[in-house]
Amino acid sequence: MAGRALMAGLCAGVLLATAACGGSAPSGAAGAAAGRDEGPVKIGALHPVSGAFAVDGQQMRRGAELAVEQLNRNGGVAGRPVELITGDTQGKAEVGQSEAQRLIAEGAVGLVGTYQSAVSTNVAVVAERNKVPFVMDVTASDAIFTHGYQYSFRVQPGSTAIASAAANYLKEVSARTGKEVRKVAFLHEQTDFGRGAAEGFSAAAEKLGIEVGPDISYDATTVSDLTAQLTQVKASGADVLAVAGYYSDSLLVSRALASVKPDLDAVWGVSNGAYDQPKFVTDAGPGAELYFNTNYHYDATKPETVALREEYQRRYGAPMRTGAVLAYDAVQVVAQAVAGSGSTDPVRVRDTISAQEVEPLTVGNGPISFDGKGDNRNAVPVLTQVQGGAIKQVYPPEIAESEPDYTVMWRQP
Repeated sequence: MAGRALMAGLCAGVLLATAACGGSAPSGAAGAAAGRDEGPVKIGALHPVSGAFAVDGQQMRRGAELAVEQLNRNGGVAGRPVELITGDTQGKAEVGQSEAQRLIAEGAVGLVGTYQSAVSTNVAVVAERNKVPFVMDVTASDAIFTHGYQYSFRVQPGSTAIASAAANYLKEVSARTGKEVRKVAFLHEQTDFGRGAAEGFSAAAEKLGIEVGPDISYDATTVSDLTAQLTQVKASGADVLAVAGYYSDSLLVSRALASVKPDLDAVWGVSNGAYDQPKFVTDAGPGAELYFNTNYHYDATKPETVALREEYQRRYGAPMRTGAVLAYDAVQVVAQAVAGSGSTDPVRVRDTISAQEVEPLTVGNGPISFDGKGDNRNAVPVLTQVQGGAIKQVYPPEIAESEPDYTVMWRQP
């Protein structure tokens, strides 16, 4: 704990080099003066609803909105209605930072967000400085949780947990088919998210006796074709391709794969932003069939999750993605803490978040419950696969909807 306090006090050294430590955000007390103690309970939601990641961000904002609607149908929290106040990060770290400052100044008792690790890194600094809890719905990078912050929490499993599970699941699934994996080529976008997934996977795979290489990165914001990278994969002799990317670039990977047809046994997403999305099945067509992905995932076996996704589909005419379900869960974490503490004092809300348990709509080994670093100790990575045009949970066996199919489409007659 001494280390955590020290790091908070230092305004976080290296990390804050990009976060403008001295910024103009008000203190927590000033935020309270902005109206936390009267009127609706305000929860701030930060997502990229414009720019390259707007489709994902809009989904997540809607998930947060549905959570607030549910809370208000049940009478609000602490005897007061709940209001979602929103910010658009535009997918940019510096914009996310300024938007977080604005929402706190407007009286947010807690923040949820953000979808991108680089943005969450800056928002976490703002939350720490203002002593306002920040519950991350989608944020893969583990680096945020190495700085001793007291106001940062995360619902999804982190990058290391997902990458390690991906390597273990690959070893186990491939062994069951008699075509045990020997060598994995790893293709990833080049920021903290993709690089962290590649490093975590490589470390875990090497302990399992799996060779990893080549390691190929790209810029997700500018890439328009990945044929050259897939040609490099084909020449490498790898029998599995692992991919960590956002939606659009991961879709480009699938198109390049369909063209190059490398001699693979499987395509293996690691925290991939596309390969467990129903939209990917539509956009990639038959070429999407049998893609794997290890990631966080909504609990397809839970009636409450099924009902929420049906409501989303009815209202918006599109499937509800897991990121939106995580945003729903994150809002519930903040709201339940307000109810549990009977207060809108962010410090008391933070203390309650750190001690409470919240029933999730995403897959886990139990309720959302945070460890000393702020990570959800019950978050569980899930292996999914596109089967028959639908996303199925296939591993681990206790939550599987069907058996994994360890083949690729272009080898089938």
